Amino acid sequence: MLKLSRLTDYAVVVLSRMGQSDAPLLSAPGLATRTGLAEPTVAKVLKILAQSCIVEGLRGARGGYRLTRPLTEIKLSEVIVAFDGPIALTACVEGGAGGCESEHCCPVRGRWDPVNRAIREALANISVADLVGGGCLGGFMPLPAPHHLVAKSS
Repeated sequence: MLKLSRLTDYAVVVLSRMGQSDAPLLSAPGLATRTGLAEPTVAKVLKILAQSCIVEGLRGARGGYRLTRPLTEIKLSEVIVAFDGPIALTACVEGGAGGCESEHCCPVRGRWDPVNRAIREALANISVADLVGGGCLGGFMPLPAPHHLVAKSS
């Protein structure tokens, strides 16, 4: 199962609140209040996001954090890599040796690469804005309402 860490999930929540705010800078306590997350968790998320150049921290009495670019330009893959490391379905996908004890006789060795590439590309084509309703997920359109719920014009 491909599963993201809680911190990755929290990062998307924090980023979404930052993107929805009109304030030029936001503090960790302020974001904790806006997101409902614990302040130490928000501080940890912001630190990792800053190390990955997704947000920028400004020190001082009037300091805080701000996005380095709009949410439409922050790709989901960037956030995942910042918190969970490289996106790889299996230990052998990255081409490294020693990830598996049966690597030498594996019948599917190297066969996961196209699948992994497709997942990486899909995640790189989804922005954080897409997740919070600010974009269009890969060109998908919402399904039309069932005909019995559509108001008839007279």
